[in-house]
Amino acid sequence: MFDDALARAAELDAHIDAGNPPLGPLHGVPVSLKDTFKVKGYDASIGIAALAFKPAQENSVLVECLLKAGAVLYCKTQVPQTLMALDSHNNVFGRCINPFNSLATAGGSSGGEGALLALRGSILGVGTDVGGSIRIPAMCNGTYGIKPSWQRMPFAGQETGAPPAMAKLGIPASAGPLAHSVRDLQLFLEAVAGQEPWRWDPDVVPSPWSSLSSFYDASGKRGRRRLRIGVVRRDGVTEPHPPILRLLDEVSSKLRDAGMHVVDMDITPLFSQCQSLANALFGIDGGNHMFDLLEATGEPLSPWLATRLRRKPVVPLEKVREMQARREELQRRFLGIWKTATATGEEEQIDALVCPVAPHAVPPVDRWNAVGYTSSFVLLDYPAGVVPVRRFEKGDMVGEMSGKEEGKGSWNRANRALWTDFDRSVYIGTPLCVQVVVPKLEERKLVEAMSAIDEAIKGEGKGVAARL
Repeated sequence: MFDDALARAAELDAHIDAGNPPLGPLHGVPVSLKDTFKVKGYDASIGIAALAFKPAQENSVLVECLLKAGAVLYCKTQVPQTLMALDSHNNVFGRCINPFNSLATAGGSSGGEGALLALRGSILGVGTDVGGSIRIPAMCNGTYGIKPSWQRMPFAGQETGAPPAMAKLGIPASAGPLAHSVRDLQLFLEAVAGQEPWRWDPDVVPSPWSSLSSFYDASGKRGRRRLRIGVVRRDGVTEPHPPILRLLDEVSSKLRDAGMHVVDMDITPLFSQCQSLANALFGIDGGNHMFDLLEATGEPLSPWLATRLRRKPVVPLEKVREMQARREELQRRFLGIWKTATATGEEEQIDALVCPVAPHAVPPVDRWNAVGYTSSFVLLDYPAGVVPVRRFEKGDMVGEMSGKEEGKGSWNRANRALWTDFDRSVYIGTPLCVQVVVPKLEERKLVEAMSAIDEAIKGEGKGVAARL
């Protein structure tokens, strides 16, 4: 897309040179795109041979919004075959490599976006997320990223390798940005909302950015109440490695130093129910449409998928209804976590959660384990973002896991194997990050909370309490 990008940039420069106002807030900004997005005249092959050499006939809605905002679209980025893996490898383009450590995964399914951002080959990228596919690459590559609620950003017109509207029967995916700062994430979200995407994608809630709820009043102040952050350390399925738990302690301390009110929260009775339900809803079509695409050219599965993915029967309608009823009940019960009792017995509102992106640091290629820390918030439809903290250091290699965690199940056993009797030096130099979560459709509050947390982590947050 480079030739078209240069021509587009020249046109935008000429537009300004002629004395015209910018087209929008992204005028002249180069933006990279995950390969799922359709750009007229270019493939959206998603790494599937059967979809190669079939240029898109029209743009995805989000692509149209970016162009209207003045962006320069200059490249598309790597994804895993089938979009169902957390390491970005396919038979069309090969494997995406982590720029920090070639032994470690770059993540998926927006792995190419994460790696390109880390290389400073992009200043603003767009991914998608249905199980962690924005947040996992953000963590692996040390970038910032946001998964909005699914009705916030336009998703229509993408290539997903599934029949139209199939995700509506399971769990809809979200489109969202990856960037080098929280400010840039906000710029993207505001720019897209400013194009009124609900006029072209009926799933998008018609809400201008300025209409979204905020921690700030009209004067830009929060008042006297401190920002309340709930720290969630465990999902009740996979026990975090020692450096992940220490990272949460480290971040909690910095938030307190910045004047925030930090509350330790145990929500494992509910949290532990999310991962298995999300996994079940991901597979309601049995993967049959994707297998049809692969078999059309005799394309083999990638090695990691070959041992995990099989054709299965389509889940019966009554079973889908039962799973969606369980999801609805979990969403209802989760509403109660946003208030917690004080020492005096009164209730106080929790403004945002801080929790792990994963129970482990960035693992070797094809070894990402549990997705419950990310997929659960897709099941709940909570906006969630990633804030980098620092790199994994030699001192982070210390600490052992309790033997009593061994019996918790296959996910936990696989997670223990990434720490116990494992060469922990592979983690050195990879990013350590935290995840920030807010209630459904409160993306503006998410950006504000991420910004305050980011400042506190960097030691710039002494005045955060006053401003919030």
